[in-house]
Amino acid sequence: MNEDRLLKKRLGVWSLAAASLGGVIGSGWLFGAMYAAQAAGPESIVAWIVGAIAFGLVALVFCELAIVKPESGGLVRYPMYTNGSLVASMVGFGIWLGYAGNPPTEASGIVQYLSSFIPGVYNGSTLTFSGILLAIVLMIVFVLVNYFGVHIFARVNLVVTIIKFIVPTLTLLAFFMSGFHPQNFTAYGGFAPYGWSAGLSSIATAGIVFAYTGFRAAVDLSGEAANPRRDIPRAVLLAILVAMVLYIGLQVVFIGTVPTASLVKGWHGVNFNSPFAQIAMSLNLMWLYWMLMADSMISPAGSSLVYTASNSRVVFGLAKNRFFPYYFAKINEKYGVPTRALILNFIVGLLYLFPLKSWHNIISTTGALGIFTYSAGAVSVLVFRRMGITQADQRMRAMHVVAPLGFVVGSLIIYWASWGTLQTTISLLFIGLVLYAISFFVNRYGKRELIGGTWLIVYLIAIFALSKIGSFGGLNIIPAPWDSVVVAIVSLICFYWAISSGTKFMNIKHAGSSDAQEFISEA
Repeated sequence: MNEDRLLKKRLGVWSLAAASLGGVIGSGWLFGAMYAAQAAGPESIVAWIVGAIAFGLVALVFCELAIVKPESGGLVRYPMYTNGSLVASMVGFGIWLGYAGNPPTEASGIVQYLSSFIPGVYNGSTLTFSGILLAIVLMIVFVLVNYFGVHIFARVNLVVTIIKFIVPTLTLLAFFMSGFHPQNFTAYGGFAPYGWSAGLSSIATAGIVFAYTGFRAAVDLSGEAANPRRDIPRAVLLAILVAMVLYIGLQVVFIGTVPTASLVKGWHGVNFNSPFAQIAMSLNLMWLYWMLMADSMISPAGSSLVYTASNSRVVFGLAKNRFFPYYFAKINEKYGVPTRALILNFIVGLLYLFPLKSWHNIISTTGALGIFTYSAGAVSVLVFRRMGITQADQRMRAMHVVAPLGFVVGSLIIYWASWGTLQTTISLLFIGLVLYAISFFVNRYGKRELIGGTWLIVYLIAIFALSKIGSFGGLNIIPAPWDSVVVAIVSLICFYWAISSGTKFMNIKHAGSSDAQEFISEA
């Protein structure tokens, strides 16, 4: 049975936009502004702008891919079509790890805010044992809502998204009118108190990548869209635009309303358990304080509903790629959802929650992974074009510029995450490489599967090595800004190598089909 046909194609543009916006507006807005300001001071505003540009480029790439081949789990399947199982497995593994970390992240964020009312669940830096148990209960709720089907998920998430969009908007306006201090932008070390590198590093490590990555929920759910060609681009671009305006505005008002007493030790000394709620209380905005406390449950819960749905489709795609057992690609015929994948992701979420125990610890681990996962998408979109799969009416403008630029900017964000962060990220990806090696021999792929993927191994090794000798936490053998220039050049070389390899791979793989589109249909 074709499992794809069991997925319910019921989602329209507003439900898809709500899914993407619901993923973007989660606990990222509740905590991201504080951690970004803590890392870079007022320069954090620039970090949000750079992040928005990067994800805007990525969004355009995946919009075209979703139009050409709408498919649930498409973020995993696209690289499988164009570059083979090696790239698909590595990217899919990274996507899966990043997505699996979201429900425990959001649950931790909810519990951290609730610590003002429930004693003993948060000790000031991490969740306590009772706090972890409460977070697990929340994660179970996320799974149950998704279990009963995409239609219920869409209805619940649309309502939740409307509610949680109103609260940050009111927060932005109320803070600006009640206690805005322009001097905060120039005092305490100036606009960039810790140097420009601090702002660039904060994109991956302070929650900015984490905040923006939710846009791709609409792409993950493209197989369930009623009219993907029309609705996917509209939904994704709308979510990115709204998120950019909202997050930059929130960062501005956060910096402008931090109390002077909290800045005695500079921006590194800014630390709140409930950032916006505590500032609202200091401004005597008690009505907003209570609204923020309520939204501290609604926003993260809404985001986790999206990620729980999306990541089950990623596992679905990985199982179809044979990286995971096909057991996880089975769809529940009654509810039309991959329930086995939901359960697997819940278990992996527990593996994040127990050792890391806090919102910031988890997003610091998954931030660089999040941007890595987009690398193959920029390659796939141009390989599809070269192979004649993308029709004229499916092409988005300037993609020959957008795709390589998005790949380079993404590579720079990974590099800027710093040597310390990349050590963890690359180590996790090499676990995926080991799992792929096992899958390679079990499934007897053959050497031709490696043709389209060798570039990715070289790319990862190159970024890792450049991080070690660069200026972002490395040995500073290549000083700034030349280290970033070298990273951009190396990533561009790898990008065009990847397109060439992908074209060669597809020519070999679909040799028995009349055209590349027929090969994809068979795949």
